[in-house]
Amino acid sequence: MTYVPMTARSRDEGHRTATTLELFFDLCFVVAIAQAGQRLVHALAEGHPGSGLVGYFFVFFGVWWAWMNFTWFASAYDCDDVPYRIATLVQIAGVLVYAAGVSRAFDGNDWTVAVVGYLIMRVALTAQWLRAAAGESGPARTAALKYAAGLLLCQAGWVGLLFAPDDWKRWLFLVLLVAELAVPLVAERGHQTPWHAHHIVERYGLFTIIVLGETIAASTVAVKSALDEHEALGELLPIAAGGLLIVFAAWWIYFAVPMHERLSSNREAIPWGYGHLVIFGSGAAIGAGIEVAVEHAVGKAHISQVAANAAVTVPAAVFLLMVWLLHSRHFKRGLAQQLVLPLAAVAILACTWAGSYAVLYAGLVAAGTVAVGMALSVRSAPATA
Repeated sequence: MTYVPMTARSRDEGHRTATTLELFFDLCFVVAIAQAGQRLVHALAEGHPGSGLVGYFFVFFGVWWAWMNFTWFASAYDCDDVPYRIATLVQIAGVLVYAAGVSRAFDGNDWTVAVVGYLIMRVALTAQWLRAAAGESGPARTAALKYAAGLLLCQAGWVGLLFAPDDWKRWLFLVLLVAELAVPLVAERGHQTPWHAHHIVERYGLFTIIVLGETIAASTVAVKSALDEHEALGELLPIAAGGLLIVFAAWWIYFAVPMHERLSSNREAIPWGYGHLVIFGSGAAIGAGIEVAVEHAVGKAHISQVAANAAVTVPAAVFLLMVWLLHSRHFKRGLAQQLVLPLAAVAILACTWAGSYAVLYAGLVAAGTVAVGMALSVRSAPATA
C-alpha cells in the first residue's frame, strides 16, 4: 500500500503475527549485540570485570531500548505502507550507526557515534508518533503527543551528554536511563496504547532467539579459532558441549509457557517488558562467557579458572532466575515446580568451582533442569478421559 491513514490496530485482532519487516529489523541488531559481546569478552579476558560489565550494561541498554521503542509502537500502529517502511529503514540506518560506535563508547567512553545513531532512530520514531497523533483524537492523541515530546526531550539530553566532562558521562547516563524508562509510564497514564499481547510475546520470543543464536555463533567462531591456532580439542570439547546444552536449555525454558495469557494491561506488561533487559543481556553474555572460557583453555585469557568459569555460570544463572521471575512462576503449581529454576540457578553457580569441566557440568545441570521440569509438569497435569 502506497499510503494509508495511520490508525490504532485492534488489541483483539486475530492471527496477528510478526511481519517480515519486523524480522528484518531484528536481524539488524545482531551487529550491535555482537559488538557489545566482543568488548565484554576482551574486558573479562583481561581481568577487568567491573569496567567490562558497566560498559556492557550501558551499551546493551541502548540496543534493547531502541528495539523496545520500535516493537511496542509497531504493535499498536503498524500500517505497513510506504512512509512506514521508509521510517523503519531510517531506524535501521540508525541502528547500524549505533553499532559502529559501540567500541568507542565501551572502550573510550566516547558516545559521539552512538548518539548520532540514536538521533537518527529518534527522528524517525518521533515522526511516527506524530503521524499516529494525527490519526487519533482525545486521550489516544494526547498519549501519542506525550511519546513524541518525551522522545525529543530525552534525545536532547543524549546530545547534551556529548558535551559533559568524561567523568560525568556515566553518571548522567544513569539519569537519562531513568528518564527514558519514565516516558512510557507518563505517556500511557490515562490511555493505554493498543498493543497486541500475542504479537508482543512473539516479538520478544523472536528477539530472544536472535540473542541465543548470536551466542551460538560467537561460541562457534571462538572454538574454531582456538582449534585452528592450538588444536586443543580435549580442552575445548567440554566447553563446546556444555555451552550448547546451556543455550538449548535456555531456549526450552523460555518458551515453555504461554506468556501472552498474562499480558492484559500495562500493569503486567511494563514490568515484563522492562525485565527483559536482563534476560536479553544475560542471554547474550552467555556467549561472551563461553568465548572467555575458550580463551582461558588455550592460555590466552589473563584470569583464573574460577573467573573464566564465572563468565559462563553467572549469566546462565541470571537468565534462569529472570525467566522464572517474569515467566515461569505464574504457571507453576506447587512448591516443587516453583523451586526448579531457582535451585537450578544455584546449582549452576556452584559449578563455578568445578575446575576445567565447569561449563560442561553447568550444561548438564541445565539439561537436567529441563528434564525435571517436564517430569513435574506431566505428573501434575490433570488426567484426561
